[in-house]
Amino acid sequence: MTEPSIESNQQPTIAISRELRKSYLDYAMSVIIGRALPDVRDGLKPVHRRTLFAMRELGNTYNRPYIKSARIVGDVIGKYHPHGDTAAYDTLVRMAQDFSMRYPLVDGQGNFGSMDGDSAAAMRYTEARMTRLDQELVADLDKETVDFVPNYDNSLQEPAVLPSRIPNILINGSEGIAVGMATKIPPHNLTEVINGLIALVDNPEITVHQLMEIITGPDFPTGGFICGRAGIREAYETGRGVIVMRSKTHIEQRGSHGEAIVITEIPFQQNKAALVEKIALLMKEKRITSIAEIRDESDRHGVRVVLDLRKDEIPDIVINQLYKMTPLQKSFGIILLCIVNNKPEILNLKQILQHFLAHRKTVVYRRTAFELRKAEERAHILEGLKIAITHLDEVVELIRGSANPAEAKEGLILRFELSEIQAQTILDMRLQRLTGLERDKIISDYNEIQAKISWLKQVLADDNLVVQIIREEFEKIREEYGDDRRTEIIDAPDEILPEDLITPEEMVVTVSHTGYIKRNPLTLYRAQRRGGKGVKGMVTLEDDFVTSLYTASSLDTFLFFTNKGRVFWRKVYELPLAGRTARGKAIVNLLELGEDEKVAAILPVADLANMDDTVSVLTVTKQGRVKKTFISEYKRPLRKGKFGLTIRDDDEILSAAITSGDDEIFLVTKKGLSIHFHESDVRAMGRLAAGVKGITLGDDDEVVGVAVLKSDASILTVTENGYGKRTAVSEYKLQSRGGKGVFTIKTSERNGNVVGVLPVVDEDQVMLVANSGKVIRMPMDTVRIIGRNTQGVRLINLDEGELVVDMSMLAREEGVDLEEDDGEGEYED
Repeated sequence: MTEPSIESNQQPTIAISRELRKSYLDYAMSVIIGRALPDVRDGLKPVHRRTLFAMRELGNTYNRPYIKSARIVGDVIGKYHPHGDTAAYDTLVRMAQDFSMRYPLVDGQGNFGSMDGDSAAAMRYTEARMTRLDQELVADLDKETVDFVPNYDNSLQEPAVLPSRIPNILINGSEGIAVGMATKIPPHNLTEVINGLIALVDNPEITVHQLMEIITGPDFPTGGFICGRAGIREAYETGRGVIVMRSKTHIEQRGSHGEAIVITEIPFQQNKAALVEKIALLMKEKRITSIAEIRDESDRHGVRVVLDLRKDEIPDIVINQLYKMTPLQKSFGIILLCIVNNKPEILNLKQILQHFLAHRKTVVYRRTAFELRKAEERAHILEGLKIAITHLDEVVELIRGSANPAEAKEGLILRFELSEIQAQTILDMRLQRLTGLERDKIISDYNEIQAKISWLKQVLADDNLVVQIIREEFEKIREEYGDDRRTEIIDAPDEILPEDLITPEEMVVTVSHTGYIKRNPLTLYRAQRRGGKGVKGMVTLEDDFVTSLYTASSLDTFLFFTNKGRVFWRKVYELPLAGRTARGKAIVNLLELGEDEKVAAILPVADLANMDDTVSVLTVTKQGRVKKTFISEYKRPLRKGKFGLTIRDDDEILSAAITSGDDEIFLVTKKGLSIHFHESDVRAMGRLAAGVKGITLGDDDEVVGVAVLKSDASILTVTENGYGKRTAVSEYKLQSRGGKGVFTIKTSERNGNVVGVLPVVDEDQVMLVANSGKVIRMPMDTVRIIGRNTQGVRLINLDEGELVVDMSMLAREEGVDLEEDDGEGEYED
C-alpha cells in the first residue's frame, strides 16, 4: 500500500536570512515607534501618554485627592501598557521629580527619590495625581480632537496622541535609545518656547537664527550654566550639537579661616552624592590639595556643597581643577530626534515648532467641527421646543388625546413636521418648561446657539481665525504657567591651549633607524663649508644610525605615515626634547603603532588647521605608486591615528609632500633613474585610495627620493658614498607619469646608490646624515650647478664604513658666519 502524499500540506521554503532581516526590522520599528522615541506633537513616549491617560480616566486630576501609586500603575499595566509594573512606576516617578522634569507632569506625595541617586519608595507607600499643567495636555480630549486606537487586547480605546496645548517636546525634553538611533532633547523654558511659537505664528518665514534670539537655549531644572552658544546654534540649526554645562558656584569668606567654594547648582542629570564622593576621592589621592574639608549642607531649600580651602589658596584655580576632574562640568549631546508621521526624523528648532503648530491647527479644526455638530444638534432640539411652545395648546391636546407615547410621538411628527428626536424631546419636556420664564429662556438659548453656529462656521472657513485662536491660547498658557529661566547662558570661557604657552622656535627633529625621535633647537648646529667633517647630531648604538632629519617650528604639526598606510598627528612641541647627542624617545612610545608597524614617512605641516583644498598631500611608495589627496582629508586628527592610504602587500610608503595643485613632481630611483611629470597627471583621490603608477621600475630598483619642484630650483642628488651634484631643472624634460624615466646620476662604485634628491636654490642649506650619526650642514651656494650626465662632486668626507643615509633641507639663517674646516678635525661634541 502506498503512503499518502503530503506535498500539498508543505509550507513554502523561506530563506532564513530573509526571515531574520524582516523579523529584526519589525522588532526595530516596534521599539522605535512604540517605546523609545517621543512624538513631536505631544512630546510623550507611549508609556508616558498611557500613564497620564490612565490617571485622567481615574479622575486623578490636580484638584482631586491623591491616590495610591500602586492603583495608578495597576490601571496602566492592566489596561494600556502590559510591560511590567517596574517600568510603569519608574515612569510615574520620573514625571514627579522636579530635578528631572523642568515642568513635572505628576504631583507626587511621599518619597519620589532625590538628586543623590536615592530610589523612590515602593509604589504602595507613595501617592500621586496629575499636575495643573496636565490639563493642558489632555484638554479637549473628549471632543474628537485626536484619533483613538485599540489597546493591546482590543478591549479599550486609547489616544494615539494627546491634544496638548503646551509644546511638551521642548519644555520637558526627552531621552531614549532605540535600535540604531537615540534621542536626547534638553528641556527648555516654557515662556521662551511659547514666545517662539507666537513669533512663528506672526511670521511663518522666521529663521532659526531669529528664533534663537527668543529661545536662547536649554533651561535645565537644576539650573547651572551653559558655556558658549556655538553648540546651541549647531543643535538648533542641524538637530545635533554638544553643549557644555557647568555648576553654579560662589566664594564665601570664612574670616581668619580663609575662603570657601560653595556649589549651589549642579549640571543636569548629575548625581550630587557621587559628585561629593568624587571630590573627596581626589582629596584623598592628593590630586587636589587645596581643599581642606568638604561638606554637603543641602536641604529642602536647595543644593549647598561647601569646600573649605586651605589658607592662601586661589579659589579660581581650584574651581578650574574641579571642572576638569569632576562632573561639575559636563557635556550634553543634543539629538533632536522625534517621531513625525510615524517615522523617526531629526529636526531643527523651527521644524519642531512648525510640527507642533500644525498639530494645534488640526486639534482646533477638529474641536471646532465637533462643537459645530453638537451646536447644530442642540439648535435642532431647540427648534422643536420653539414649535411646541408656539403651538402649546394644540400640542397638549394632541398628547392628551393619544392612547400611548408612541401614538403621541407619531402625531407630533405628522402634525408639526418634526424629527423623531424633536418629538421625543417634547414628550420628555417637564411641565416647568411651560412657564413664561422658561419659554423666554428657550428662545434666548436658540438665538445664542445660532450665533455660536455662525461663529464656528466662520472659524472653519477662515484659517486666520484658527491661527488667532491658537495665538490667544498660547498667550493664556504663558500667563498661567510661564516662569523665569533657571539656567544661565554665558560666553564660552577662553580656553588656554598648550600652544598658547609655547614660544615659536625653529627645531631640528631627528629620527634614527631603530625608531628614536627627538627635537633640538636649530641653533645647536653650526654652519660649515662643503667638505667639512661635521658635528655629532646624535649618539647612536652600534647597530643604529640616523635616517631622517627635519626642521620645523615648535608649533607645526607632524604627520607620521606608517608602512601600513596609517597616519598619526603630533605637534612638534609634543616630541621629546633631548640633548644634541642624546637618542631621544622611541617612536613606539610616542605613537600607538600596531604589530610589525613602523613609521615610514614623516611630513611636517605648518598651520594645518587653516589650509584649504588648494593644498594637497602627495604620497609616494617605494614601488612608484603616487597618490594626491586634499589636505582637508587630514584635518581631523585621531590620537590613535587613521588610515591615510591603502598599501599593497609588497609595497611601503616612502615619502609625503605638500603640493599646491600646479607643481611638478620629480621621482628618483636607487639606480639613478628619474622621471619628471606635472602634478596634474595625478588626480585628487580620497584618503583611502591606493594611488596610481608614477614610474615604471626595473629589476631590483625602487624609488628613493621625491621632489616637488619650483621654477627657480635646481635638483640636488646625493649618493650614499658622499657624492652629489646640483642640476638645473631644465635638464629634465617633462614626461607623462608611468614611464621609465632618464638617468640623473651614474650609480658607479665610486658614487654608490642614490640616497635621495632635494629641490634647492643658492639660499638653501642642506644637512647630510651618515649612518654613524655624523651630520654636516651645508649652504647650497657652495655647490655649483653641473650637467645631468656628470658624476658629481664630494659633499662630505666619510670614514671607512660610513654611508650617507639621509638628507634634509634647512632654512638659511641670516647673518651666520661660516667657519672654515680643514676636514681633518675630530667631531665636535
